[in-house]
Amino acid sequence: MKPETTTGAAAAGRVHFHDLHPTPADMRAEVLAGLDLPQKRLSPKFFYDAEGSRLFDAICELPEYYPTRTEIGILRRHGAEMAERLGREALLIELGSGSSLKIRTLLEALRPAVYMPVDISKEHLLRSAQDLAAAFPGLDVHAVCADYSSAFVLPVDHHDHPRAAFFPGSSVGNFEPAAAARFMARVGQILGPGGRLLIGVDLIKDRQRLEAAYNDADGVTAAFNLNLLTRINRELGADFDLNAFRHEAVFDASLSRVEMHLISTRPQQVTLAGETFSFAEGESIHTECSYKYRIDGFHALAAEAGFTAEQVWTDPDALFSVHCLVWG
Repeated sequence: MKPETTTGAAAAGRVHFHDLHPTPADMRAEVLAGLDLPQKRLSPKFFYDAEGSRLFDAICELPEYYPTRTEIGILRRHGAEMAERLGREALLIELGSGSSLKIRTLLEALRPAVYMPVDISKEHLLRSAQDLAAAFPGLDVHAVCADYSSAFVLPVDHHDHPRAAFFPGSSVGNFEPAAAARFMARVGQILGPGGRLLIGVDLIKDRQRLEAAYNDADGVTAAFNLNLLTRINRELGADFDLNAFRHEAVFDASLSRVEMHLISTRPQQVTLAGETFSFAEGESIHTECSYKYRIDGFHALAAEAGFTAEQVWTDPDALFSVHCLVWG
């Protein structure tokens, strides 16, 4: 299907919208399949309805949740060095139209020729692109509605500009390691030889700090996790009793990952789409993994994907890292 392309007037004609018509997730089929597994699972991609997005923004402001503020601090301190690595007058692809503060920090340092945010959420993508075009009047913005976790082709090509991609937030940690390597390899193929990937990666640290980041004292992360059941009840007609589940996040040192679960507090049954799912007391639904890496371990994963590590920046406490990787 030919991509749909429009030019937005909201920012003096500088926002170009390209709809690659990504296939929407079949939430009903995925939820049914996940609940039928021996270890029940729900995909974290379903966290982000309007309420889930609001709660995640609140999580990023919590004192226990260090990743967002630490990564922004690294970008602010080392933005000029990152810009030199990525190349001036670059085509900058942001994978997931995420934190406005992070991308603004990078855009101020890099001043790319073209900024190309890629996101599956059309409304969020357009709103973010228009805001950034207004904030950076000389910036040529090409917003691409696509599933960045799958293969896609850039809708416009700028062979005269170096290519770079930005993937912040340690979102790579939400992939299983083998899937993370495959994802990065697809990004490398989009960038081409010499293309650079700037990627945020959370680092392994003490269990107490890791678990506190996902079990905040105010219960915001618990509300975020439980909102997944609220969404399934609303959109799929399920009958989850939210009072019969509790949030739990634990660090599995053997797998170097934080796991989020919803734990059944009593024996119960849940119905969805004519099917009944039984829960024993203490049985869990696994909702998210967040892998943590050592720097050398992540560089080995990047090498498996076809990248060479060029430089890494960390904060003074070595909580978080931002890597510049070169493809090919």
